[in-house]
Amino acid sequence: MTVWPIVAPEPTGPVKTRVVAPRFTVVVAAYQVADLIGDGIESILAQSTPPFEIIVVDDGSSDGLESTVRRFGDRVAYLRQPHRGAAAAMNTGIDAASGDYVVFIGADDVFSPRRLEALTALAVSRPDLDILTTDAYVAVGNTPFRRFYDETNPFVSEDQRAEILERNFVFGHATALRQRLVEIGGFDESIRWTSDWELWIRMILGGSRIGLVNEPLATYRLWERSLSSQRLNQSRGKVMTLGRTILSPALTDAEREVVRRNLARCRRDVTAGEAELALVEGTPGARGRALAIARDGRFPPKTRVKAFAAALLPHLAASLLRRGQRESWVGAGGVRIRREAAGDPPPSEGQGRQPG
Repeated sequence: MTVWPIVAPEPTGPVKTRVVAPRFTVVVAAYQVADLIGDGIESILAQSTPPFEIIVVDDGSSDGLESTVRRFGDRVAYLRQPHRGAAAAMNTGIDAASGDYVVFIGADDVFSPRRLEALTALAVSRPDLDILTTDAYVAVGNTPFRRFYDETNPFVSEDQRAEILERNFVFGHATALRQRLVEIGGFDESIRWTSDWELWIRMILGGSRIGLVNEPLATYRLWERSLSSQRLNQSRGKVMTLGRTILSPALTDAEREVVRRNLARCRRDVTAGEAELALVEGTPGARGRALAIARDGRFPPKTRVKAFAAALLPHLAASLLRRGQRESWVGAGGVRIRREAAGDPPPSEGQGRQPG
């Protein structure tokens, strides 16, 4: 019997292990990934501990996704809805799920064969944890290049409440008790790009805790898409998440101040990202955006100097930014990939998974 390495908060009281292993429903929220979703489904079907059910929620795709899913027959349930975003698709999956836990997976990602086995072991030994996850490999396409949890992005077992207000330290293919997801209202469908972070914040503020199986048992695959907007969209999503969080009555005064500072920082990131995008696209007023940042004392000195230089020489600044895009691209979560290392083709629009 495998003893999995576990990282989790200490129990607050006696913990009675489960006698009967819980059931896991795997929910795949999918949009325009007909050419990629097959790998993920096959990896779920190949689990050493089979899932109770697999539900694919098609968020209004137009690329033949249904026919790709249908070839798996009755082993995979297929639901289709109008295009409403990833959060809405995952909520549809939660509503349809019959398992005790709901496991989320990106439609273009894959599980290692023993991932559900490891999550089951953690759920049996620590029923006091509402959210479970594992480590994972981050890959460019099919080539892993790092683990999700490393020294730059550690999993936190102590004071998870404080840490989740600073950053989303929960790997996206997390598993959560369906009952808790329903009680808390699922994902906020008005939040794009970072709705998972907002959900984990609400759950932790409500008393939930997270445990980790510290083995890389999934592969999170990055695919190139609209380069100029990827990092900017993440910043926009963070502003939406923190703007919702700061209104929470569950926050202490000190926690609200942390959220306020984080929100102000993310708003600056959005302003800087929009100014950069305006330069790259040659939008009227791009020089004025850069000059406004240069004059704004709330921005770091280095950012202001760069903005001043861009305001003086906007065409040169735009040229340098475009050259940077030719040399590298930014994947989900802000991971920068050098193109020569990944062997990637030039930038293209709409590749890979779409924002929620």
